[in-house]
Amino acid sequence: MGANADIVVAGAGHNSLITACYLAKAGYRCLVLDARHIPGGGAATEELCLPGFGIDTCATGHTMIRVNPVLLHDELGLIADYGLSYVEPDPVEQVAFPDGEQLTMWLDSERTIEEVARFSSADAAAYRRLLDEYDEVKHIFSRNQFTPVGFGPSLEQMLGEHPRGKIWARRRQLSAVEVVRHEFTDRHVQAFLLWMAFQVFQPCDVPGSGILPYQQTFGRQQRSWSIPVGGSGRLTAALTGYLEDHGSTIVCDRRVTRLLLEDGRCVGVETDDGEQYRAGVAVVSTIHAKHLRDMAPAESWPEEFHYGIDTYDVGVPGFATYYCTTAAPEFASAHGPRTAVSAGMAGWPEDVIDMNAHLRAGRFLADPAWVLVATPTLVDPGRAPAGQHTVKILTPQVHRLPESMGDWDCVKEEHARHLLETLRRHAPNLTDEVILGHLTKSPADIEKLNPHMINGAFHGGNRGPAFSGPLRPAPGWASHRMPIPGLYQTGGSTHPGGSITGAPGRNAAIVMLTDLGHDVAQSMSGPALPAGQPSVTTAH
Repeated sequence: MGANADIVVAGAGHNSLITACYLAKAGYRCLVLDARHIPGGGAATEELCLPGFGIDTCATGHTMIRVNPVLLHDELGLIADYGLSYVEPDPVEQVAFPDGEQLTMWLDSERTIEEVARFSSADAAAYRRLLDEYDEVKHIFSRNQFTPVGFGPSLEQMLGEHPRGKIWARRRQLSAVEVVRHEFTDRHVQAFLLWMAFQVFQPCDVPGSGILPYQQTFGRQQRSWSIPVGGSGRLTAALTGYLEDHGSTIVCDRRVTRLLLEDGRCVGVETDDGEQYRAGVAVVSTIHAKHLRDMAPAESWPEEFHYGIDTYDVGVPGFATYYCTTAAPEFASAHGPRTAVSAGMAGWPEDVIDMNAHLRAGRFLADPAWVLVATPTLVDPGRAPAGQHTVKILTPQVHRLPESMGDWDCVKEEHARHLLETLRRHAPNLTDEVILGHLTKSPADIEKLNPHMINGAFHGGNRGPAFSGPLRPAPGWASHRMPIPGLYQTGGSTHPGGSITGAPGRNAAIVMLTDLGHDVAQSMSGPALPAGQPSVTTAH
């Protein structure tokens, strides 16, 4: 029998760690179990390639979590007490187009507008409108993101009360392609905004993606592609440090394989080594909802939950290559060589539509219309030896290759080489001579590293209308409470979705603290209680 705790947490991704921190703050002893040798899930930094080069295992940019109250108001003291800090790179983006033109996005919005005006004065005015119009409603979308489903007015209700809400009601249900083509005329500007919209790996040509050009562009214009100093793992280190200081424990190399049920209630978990860990109050999972369902007998879940999970779309897989280099990619722009932490290559709108059609059909993407080139060492040099860099090339890709191509182990290096050669058309200095080593991860490799990134998809699942809000992960089960009493769910498969936002984690904490009888506002903003002394112990 393993150690007991008030709360057992299955999985140490950043969301479940945030949930655990708020519970620990309220006085509960949490035990966090994770299958990997280090905590963090997609928020980890490791020496994956060469000694001395800290590479983000998955996520690099943290723009969206910056507006989460956990950091905005530093509710856990992660910034004040645990050394978490961010830099905001400038330029924000450097994006190259098929015809060789490039567009630079700067933190100074006026400078960005001037850059857009190089392509179209009308689009420069439209870009200003994009920022101004989203600024009017950002509080509505933010409130929706950081409020659990059922714990406040719906997004539709809030938009209905806004003077321009009817415009946003239509805009958010359109596709990003439709929105961008309606507002902007120049193909370069359209391509740039669709490149921005695809940052969360949500297809831009389907209904429900229309908000993404606004959200992603506005966030980057305000806070750039925020980079945690020291790597994504610094967020995890701050969270685990908080837990350890508040009487909780993190245990790695423990893969949860089964939920322990007694009288229909979840009372703990079992790991792959046969150890059982019992929870006195509740169990929290950040395991992918599809896998969680398989950890209890089928009859433990109602029919509608099975249907919701069976039909859940796990999202778009990724393909990544990490390079250790002696130089950062220098993009040959019209203004001379430029470097940027966040850069890339963007296809024309019709290329983006074609790419998404290929993804839906399961056809291999030889030349993806969306390529991200991330070089965080430009602003965080401590991640690599002096004067050297880490560079990540990331694209969408299909999980399963056509039979004629063989398996990923036979294909991935050739494809990675092709992407590198394509990048060199725009950043010619990234020659073989500056590359010290590299590591390629196909969708199959990504899933092997973390099985809950099903098919190599790391954003928690499609966030289109059928999988958002009250329908995520399954209709009727979107408020982080699972059908089995005593079991709660967080992570990217819950509202509002994946990426480094911390929203599912904080939202799950709100639900659990409410069910346990706490004053949520006091619990989150007030001082921490001594470990093991929760103010209220009534369980849901």
